[in-house]
This record gives sequence, C-alpha cells and structure tokens, in this order.
Amino acid sequence: MTAAEGGGAAEGAHPLVGVVGGVGPLATVAFLDAVVRLTEAERDQDHVDLVVLQHATIPDRTAHILGTSDEDPGPVMAADAARLERFGAGFVVVPCNTAHHYTAQIEAAVGVPVVSIVGETTAAAVARRPGLRAAGVLATEGTVASGVYQRSLEAAGVRALVPDAAGQAVVTGVIYDGVKAGAPVDLPGLLAVAEGLLADGAEVVLLGCTELSVVAEAGGLLDDPRFVDSLDALARSTVSRAGHRLRARRAPSSALPAAPR
Repeated sequence: MTAAEGGGAAEGAHPLVGVVGGVGPLATVAFLDAVVRLTEAERDQDHVDLVVLQHATIPDRTAHILGTSDEDPGPVMAADAARLERFGAGFVVVPCNTAHHYTAQIEAAVGVPVVSIVGETTAAAVARRPGLRAAGVLATEGTVASGVYQRSLEAAGVRALVPDAAGQAVVTGVIYDGVKAGAPVDLPGLLAVAEGLLADGAEVVLLGCTELSVVAEAGGLLDDPRFVDSLDALARSTVSRAGHRLRARRAPSSALPAAPR
C-alpha cells in the first residue's frame, strides 16, 4: 500500500511512525532531529511518536544497484518495515533516497503506507517553484543510475539534470568519504557542482541524498531557496501525516540559553 492509497494515517489522530533507519546512521539521526525541531510543541506530549530500527548493517544500496555487490538490501528493509508494522506503526518512512529503488519490495511486505522520500521531495520542489521546468539532482550514483528522481520529476512535468562524471565524483566523495566516514566534506566543491546545474538551466537543486542533508544545515543551504532538501521534505511530511502541528522553520538546535561568560 502506498502513502497515497492509505492517506498517511492509521487509527487515531496521531499514528505511530515507523522509521527504517541506519541508511545511513548519521542521516537517520539528522532525520529524527529534523522531525523534533519541525514540530510545534510546548511539551513532550506534543511531539511525534516514532519507533526507529537503526539497522546500520543493511547492505549498501548503491553497490547493489551498480552491480558491485550481490547483497540485496531490499528484502532486509522489507523485513524491517514488517517488524515496525508489527510493533504498531501506522505508516513507515525510510530516510534514504537510494532505498526508494526498493520501495515495491517494502510495500509488498506491509499493509500500512510507505511514504516516498522521492515523491515528497518532488512535491516540495514543485511547491517551491510553481511552473517548475527543470531541477538539478545531487544524489548517490545508485540513485542517479536507478532513475527514481528522473521518473518522479518527469511525472510532474519537470526535466531532471544530473552532474557530469566529474561532478558526480565530487558528490560521491562528499557522501562516502565525508559524511559516511565522519570526515570533513568538500562543501565548496559540492556548491560548485550545484552552480553548474543551475547554469545549465536548473531552477532548483534537489539534495537527493540524506547524507547531503547532513551537510545542508551547516552549510546554510536550508535557507537558500534554490535548494530543496529531501530529508527536510520527508521530515515535514512525517510531522503532518502523524497529525502534529508543523513549524514553518526548524526550532534552534538547542533551546538552552548561552552560558554566562
């Protein structure tokens, strides 16, 4: 069942959200942080109820799509989604764009909606720029090769632009050698790739990898209207589908006052 078919809700006003996490681990933490900070709340009980399966050992999605690994992550994520449903999840989210390639397997394993991060990001881009004609996509090699964004954007009447080989190498380095490895990232290089897509006619650039979302806030990209962040789009949808009030902007990362000097 898709999120559209199920309406994104389960019994009750505030369904429990199931999160297939660990894809990757830091991106999952960033997703949870975004959900909390995007929820309009005055007390603990105003926040979204989530159950998270931080399954970091799920096989690499890009390696399987590109054929460099025969370990299929689809059945693993499908089994995780089924576990979350048995736990009581009213809908399931997967904060990983490359995992969208395996959506059919995940949906077949559960009877609750599976929210599409690719669909939510496409919708956010179209809402950001009414009449949108072209969008750049920064993502893993697996996501680009799978064509999930190209098909989603095309269905919305939008042309997808992706980096050339050199640009994709920069994006891949930021994702794998930077965020996933816990090392510094080449933000200027990433921005240069994005600027190239904009120069080629893209009206917005989609951050179509949740590891790039980890970089987005620190790099000030969430405040740049030219960028549409996939993790932010999924987090906003999650808060709304769970029946909670959505903030226009994320709350500060810490509500504590600065320590006196």
